[in-house]
This record gives sequence, C-alpha cells and structure tokens, in this order.
Amino acid sequence: MLICLDVGNTHIYGGIFDHDQLSFQFRYPSKSCCTSDELGIFLKSYLREIGLGPEKIKHVSYSSVVPSLDYSIRSAFVKYFNIDPFILQAGVKTGLQIKYKNPGEVGSDRIANAIAASNHFPQKNIIIVDLGTATSFEVIASSGAFLGGAIIPGLQMQMRALNEKTANLPPVRILKPCAALGQSTASNIQSGLYYGQRGAIRELIAVISQEMFKGEPLVVVGTGGFAHLFEEDNLFDVIFPDLVLQGLRIAFEKNKT
Repeated sequence: MLICLDVGNTHIYGGIFDHDQLSFQFRYPSKSCCTSDELGIFLKSYLREIGLGPEKIKHVSYSSVVPSLDYSIRSAFVKYFNIDPFILQAGVKTGLQIKYKNPGEVGSDRIANAIAASNHFPQKNIIIVDLGTATSFEVIASSGAFLGGAIIPGLQMQMRALNEKTANLPPVRILKPCAALGQSTASNIQSGLYYGQRGAIRELIAVISQEMFKGEPLVVVGTGGFAHLFEEDNLFDVIFPDLVLQGLRIAFEKNKT
C-alpha cells in the first residue's frame, strides 16, 4: 500500500492507496513545530484505528510547500516505517513540460494537481482551480504543457486578514450565504468572502481561457477544501476533491524504478 501526503500551509492532507484505489483519507495540522515523533506516532495510531498494520505500508509519496517540515516528515517514515519517501520535486519524472521562467518555483502541490488532471483528461486544455489556504489556478495545454497560472488569497486567508487587521471585524464561519445582502457584521463578511471569491474565480477562468485558448474547448477542474462551496455555481466542469493525492500516486508510479 502507498501513503500519499500533500503538506500544505494549514494541513497535511493524506491518503492511503491500495494499488490505484484511494481507500482512506486524513488530515493533520501542519504546524511548524511538528516533529518526526509526533507525525510518526499519529500515523501509526491512525493505521491502528482503521485496522491496518504499519507493515502494510510499502511506499510513501509526498509533496510539500512547507520546507521547514521536510526533515521531520522524511525522518518520521524512516524511523517509524523504515521507508525512504519519494518526494515530488524538481528533477523527477512528471510527464509534463513545465513552461515556466523558473520551473523550480512551481509548488509541488500544483505539479501534482497538473499530473492528475492531465492523466484523467488527456489531450484536453485544462484549468485547475484549487481552493485551499490560497486559491491557485493551474493551466495545462492539450499538449501536456504546464503553462502557468494565477494565485489569489484563499477564503480562510481573507477572513483571517479581516479579523487580524481590523479592530471590530470578528472571525466567521466560511459558508455559502443565503443572500448577497448581509444584515449583520458576520453575514456582511460571509457575503463578501463568498461572492468576492466566486467573482474572482469566474473572471480569471474567463480571462485565462480567452488569453491562452482563444475560445477552444477546455475542462475546468475544481479541487481543494472549499471547492464544494461552489458546486452549484457552474464554475467547474468537475469537482475532484482528491486530485493532489491522485497526482502524487501517478508521480510515484512514473518514478518508482
């Protein structure tokens, strides 16, 4: 079995694959003080809870946008599982042509998304919208070229900025409001967050589509923790919640020799 981990700024999002079947998913806080022992003990406890012995785990594939955690994560698997993880990073096989001024700048989570999307939608123009801590856009041509993208603050980041940078605006639950016109401070913020993010996503999809594909057919893929908020808004052709994990699995398969 294969464990895949996407190490993000807020959570470590993980999944366990039995061949190409994603059987289990979990999240763990990606706090900067996370040690190899904390992560190793958590993973062994989690496996025990779902009825899997640690010996069932044969391989590990992970991506990270938090370099300070790389040593702890690798050490956790070496120490507790006797496995040296595969890391999705510059120089490994991806099946993509990275058309970036500096390919090393592209986040490995974005590469994982692009690998999975191009594998599931071969020879298609694709825009991926990943709604996590940040909302990122990855653009892939039908030729398999990663063309670039865009990044805007995510919903939670926007909410925290309003709370931390003002005296009177409270933190709120992030949800789809029943109306755009809020009649309380909390509902004002919720409306601004939701409709502001929706408008930004719609505009960026439209501009990128025209700029890069000149109206050619394309597939718009939604993923990330907040993608479900917009499932009724016709922003995406498909919502693929575990896209990054699938990309890590495919990257591991491409490189396992």
